[in-house]
Amino acid sequence: MPKRIVVLISGSGSNLQAIIDSITEKKISGQIVHVFSSKASAYGLERAQKANIPTSIVSLKDYKDKNLSREEFNKDLARSVTLLNPDLVVLAGWMLILSESFVESFKNILINLHPALPGDIEGANAIERAYDEFILGKRTKTGVMVHHVIAQVDRGEMILSEEIPIEFGDSLKDLENKIHAVEHKLLPLAIEKLLTQNN
Repeated sequence: MPKRIVVLISGSGSNLQAIIDSITEKKISGQIVHVFSSKASAYGLERAQKANIPTSIVSLKDYKDKNLSREEFNKDLARSVTLLNPDLVVLAGWMLILSESFVESFKNILINLHPALPGDIEGANAIERAYDEFILGKRTKTGVMVHHVIAQVDRGEMILSEEIPIEFGDSLKDLENKIHAVEHKLLPLAIEKLLTQNN
């Protein structure tokens, strides 16, 4: 049986597409069994539907509107993911910080993609922050990493990473394009590495 992958997204889903394409090309020995999106407007939902992958929208705002807590949101999401019996849970552009209870529910099978090198720029807007430092003459490189998720944001054990030079004349858009190209390559490689390790 193929290994079972659950993917969490919040946006365009270009990294989800990279996973779908790698599965189609038999570069990943698994299948995506479900995609959860934190936003109903995420284009990644359309990408999943085109690939006949079941989807769900899980909105934190809906919970807040009902006076339910962030922890209740996390517990319900964890329950939904657990029911799918995943071998790997992939945060591919998921823009919400998950609670410690969620992270503990999927210890060692929850991974994240982050557009910075290990121990460098943690948290949101990492590409913009790296570019700002480059403009100030404080930085000549950044990178991409795929890492295990722990309670501390972007601190888990690194699975794969790649350095990316920021070159004279690069615009922010140029840097974003470089980073996305590496993300689309690195994430499928990391997924396959973990799935085959756990055989």
